[in-house]
Amino acid sequence: MRVNAYAALAAGQPLTPTTIERREVGPNDVLIAIEYAGICHSDIHTVNGEWGPQPFPIVPGHEIVGTVAKVGSDVTRHQVGDRVGVGCMVNSCGECTSCRKGDEQYCLAGMVPTYAGTDRDGTTTQGGYATHVVVDADYVLSVPASLDPAAAAPLLCAGITTYAPLRGWGAGPGKKVAIVGLGGLGHMAVKIAHALGAEVTVLSQSLKKQEDGLRLGADHYHATSDPETFRALAGRFDLILNTVSARIDLDAYLGLLAVDGTLVNVGAPAEPLSVNVFSLIGGRRSLAGSMIGGIAPTQEMLDFCAEHNIGAEVEVISADKVNAAYERVLASDVRYRFVIDIRTLA
Repeated sequence: MRVNAYAALAAGQPLTPTTIERREVGPNDVLIAIEYAGICHSDIHTVNGEWGPQPFPIVPGHEIVGTVAKVGSDVTRHQVGDRVGVGCMVNSCGECTSCRKGDEQYCLAGMVPTYAGTDRDGTTTQGGYATHVVVDADYVLSVPASLDPAAAAPLLCAGITTYAPLRGWGAGPGKKVAIVGLGGLGHMAVKIAHALGAEVTVLSQSLKKQEDGLRLGADHYHATSDPETFRALAGRFDLILNTVSARIDLDAYLGLLAVDGTLVNVGAPAEPLSVNVFSLIGGRRSLAGSMIGGIAPTQEMLDFCAEHNIGAEVEVISADKVNAAYERVLASDVRYRFVIDIRTLA
């Protein structure tokens, strides 16, 4: 079937309206009528060619919420009319050690990303800036009815990207957690860490978002542009989650960790970061990274967010405003996630 979409035709070019072909619904497939698609910074990195050559044309979008329009003959988990979501991957080998552990995002054969990847039929995957998508049922999530669908869309990337390391490194009561950056990822990290019971501190360049940070669940808020911040908070945190997609001084932030503390990077700047090994061995500290989460943890995250009434802070836009939204993301002019109302594409 041919569907309406917005695509980038070449690196650095504006997205334009087009039509794309979706595969026929197979026995284990789900056809989703997309309602909302979040704009992730990864979308911008990809279409601008900042992460290397890409298989243009590309339809971005891996924060997808919609309703089931059709299911294959073997599908039992989803029914027509169900509200569902699709995140950053749409397939994996299902057989390797990572897949068997529920870490499909680390598939040893390479997970299939929702867009700009090679699908099982050899075609290029195309994402959620489109009216419909066909996805293997094993990679389709159930979106709880209590979640606002627009606010739920960013949970499929920003939500699981922050939930997975917060859970994995034990954020909870008695733990001091710092969140670097209060953007699309950071604001979700604050909400989730607070709901997990941790003592939450935001580390941001300035105090201009302090009121927001405290409203979202932070206990403390500090400006990293003030050198006194790094002196006052030295050795304080059990866990630091770095959510920014820009260069930071890793050594300075590692100095904020307690003994045995961990700094986990989830932001993905295009340029490499450097670290002095003494920043690690001086306090038995760890530097780590984390990428989204498996399908089961993503469903767990959605259910957790529904239980705690957590959604993203969103600005909903029509599809024809996508290029302006990209510019505003690059200018840090959004609080805190753009979501496209895909129904405006129909």
